[in-house]
Amino acid sequence: MLHHSRAVARGAKSTFRVADLPFGSYEVSPEIAVQNALRFIKEGNAEAVKLEGGIEMKETIKRITSVGIPVLGHIGLTPQRHNALGGFRVQGKTMEQALALLDDALAVQEAGCFAVVLEAIPEPVATYITKQLSIPTIGIGCGNGCSGQVLVLNDMIGVFDRFTPRFCKRYLNLDKSITDAIVEFREEVRSREFPSQEHCYPMKKDEQEKFLSYIKNQE
Repeated sequence: MLHHSRAVARGAKSTFRVADLPFGSYEVSPEIAVQNALRFIKEGNAEAVKLEGGIEMKETIKRITSVGIPVLGHIGLTPQRHNALGGFRVQGKTMEQALALLDDALAVQEAGCFAVVLEAIPEPVATYITKQLSIPTIGIGCGNGCSGQVLVLNDMIGVFDRFTPRFCKRYLNLDKSITDAIVEFREEVRSREFPSQEHCYPMKKDEQEKFLSYIKNQE
C-alpha cells in the first residue's frame, strides 16, 4: 500500500491524498497504529489516513490525530471486516443497529476524525447521522443525504461486468469496449493486418537497400 500511495502522490499534485490503512496495520494497538500511520505520511507521501471502525477505534483515532495526522473514519459496512459482518451486507437495518451506527459516528467525530465514510447504510439512517454530525459524511450506498459521495472507479465505468453493486450507477460500459478491442487485435494479428507499415520503424532508404542487398547475397 505504501508503493501505491507513493505512486498516487507522484501524479496527484493538487489533491488531498488519503491513504487507506491496510487490515492488520492499526487494530493491534494505538501505538502500532501511530507507527504505521507515520509511515504513510513520511514514506507514502500521504496527507491523511483512513481506518475502519467505530467506538472500538476511538482511542486509536485519538492517538493518531494527537501526533498531527488527519484521520478519515469509516463505519457501516467495513470491507476489511466483512467476514465478521457475515459478508458484504447492508448495516443499520434495525432500530438497534441504526442507533449503534450513530454512536459509532459520534465516537469517531469526538476522537478527531475530519470526516467519515458511511457505507451500505439505509438512506434514512445515513441522512440522520449526517445531520447529527459537524463533520462531513462521504456516502457509498447510503442515499443522497450525505455530504458527499464516492464510487469505486472500476464499478462506475464498467471495467468489471460480473457484478454491479445495487448502489453503483454505471456511467460507461468499458468492459465491452475493452473486450471488443482485444478480439479485433487478435483477429488482425492472425490475418497479419496488424502491424501495418505505419506501425513499423523505417530505415533510411540507402541503408535499407544495402541491407536487402546483403540478404540477397547470402541466399
